[in-house]
Amino acid sequence: MVLFLILEFLKKIVAEIRYQIVYYALGSTAQLEDFIYAKDNRVDLIDKTGEVAVVTGGSRGIGLHVVRMLLQCNMHVIIGCRNTEAGETAIAGLRAAGVTKGTAECFKLDTGSLASVRSFARKVVSAHPTINILVNNAGIMFVPFSLTEDGLESQQAVNYIGHFVLTQELLPSLEKAGRQSPNGVKSRIVNVTSCAYAAGTINYSDFNNRVGYIASAAYAQSKLAQLISSVHMSRLFTENNIPVNVYAVHPGIVNTELFDGTAFKKFLPLGAKALTPENGAMPIVYAAISPSIENRSGIYISNCRETPVKKYILSPSEGYKLHKFTFDLIKSISPKKTSS
Repeated sequence: MVLFLILEFLKKIVAEIRYQIVYYALGSTAQLEDFIYAKDNRVDLIDKTGEVAVVTGGSRGIGLHVVRMLLQCNMHVIIGCRNTEAGETAIAGLRAAGVTKGTAECFKLDTGSLASVRSFARKVVSAHPTINILVNNAGIMFVPFSLTEDGLESQQAVNYIGHFVLTQELLPSLEKAGRQSPNGVKSRIVNVTSCAYAAGTINYSDFNNRVGYIASAAYAQSKLAQLISSVHMSRLFTENNIPVNVYAVHPGIVNTELFDGTAFKKFLPLGAKALTPENGAMPIVYAAISPSIENRSGIYISNCRETPVKKYILSPSEGYKLHKFTFDLIKSISPKKTSS
C-alpha cells in the first residue's frame, strides 16, 4: 500500500513537470507570435450605436478594456461580474478617464454557479430582448482543486460550463437581434480561450479531474472544451440558418492577475514581456465587431488574425460528442441547485 502511494505520488509529480514543460513551450511560441504579429493586433472601433453587448468578467483586466472599447463604439454594455460595486467603480473609472460614449450597467454574475448564470440571463433578457454581442471572458486559472455548489471542478464550471449555459440562455435574444439587423449583420458570440488548449484533452470519464488533479491540466481541458464547443456551435448555427456567428479567441500572453504566480511568468524567456491587458483585449474586440470576418464564423483568432487549430478540433464527431456530453452533464445537475 505504501509503495502504491509513493508510485502514485511520483506519477503525479512527473505529470506536473511534463505540463510545465508543455506550457513553457506553448507560452514561448505564443510570445514569439505576439511579437511577430504585433502590427496586426489592431482593431477599428466602428460605430455600433443602438446595439447591446454582454461581457462576463468585465470589471477588471482584459474584460475591462473590452468594455471600454465597446463603449467607444457607442454600444450599451452589460457587465457580468461577481461584485457589482466593483463593476460600478470600474465604469466610473472609465468615465473619469474620458470615455464619454455608450452606456453601461452591471448585473451580478458568478459563472461558477448555474443558478447565478440563469438569474443573470433572466435579468439581461428582461431588460434587453435583443443582444448583438456576447463576450464570454470571465475565467480562473491554475487554482487548487475544489468543487462548486453544482458539483463541478471550479475551472470547468467557471471557464466552460457556466458560459455554455449562459450562451444557451441568451441565444434566443442573440438570434432575434441577428434576424432584425437592418444590414444583415449577424450577432456574435466570442469565447475567450487560450493557446493552452493545445495541452489539453477532454477526460470524459473523469471530467472533474478528481484522480491525480493537476491544475494546469484542468485549465487546459476547460479551454479546449471552449474551443471545440465554439467550432461546433458555429457549425450548428450555419446548418440551421441561425444568424449568430461564433469565434474563439486567444488574447495572447497577457500580464493580468490570472497570470500571477504561474511558473511561466516567473521564468519568462530572456527579454520577453507579457502583453498589456489592452493588447489582450484587441483580438477579442476584433472578433466582436470587425466586418472583415462576418463570413468567417467558427475561426480561432490570435493577434487579430485567423489562426490554424489542430485538425481534431474541426471534427464534427468531436464537436457532437462534447456537445452531447455537456448537455447531459447539465441535465444531471439538480434543478433545485440551478434554477433559483
